Amino acid sequence: MRSRIQEALDKVRPALKADGGDARIVACDEKTGTVSIQMLGACKGCPLSQLDFAYAIESLIRREVPEVREIVAV
Repeated sequence: MRSRIQEALDKVRPALKADGGDARIVACDEKTGTVSIQMLGACKGCPLSQLDFAYAIESLIRREVPEVREIVAV
């Protein structure tokens, strides 16, 4: 599951890096389907990062890895 989540993040990563940011998987619990994602760089403090997280990262992960039940920004 973790590798598929990483592949999903890799699809969004170029857009994040273009704005000086990035995202990484902090934790991935396959039993509960919970994933923790940390925004990095310029995305860390940017108010728009919540939109990026919800509309780009979260929706893509849910679409590509349907067994993920919860995605948490840390």
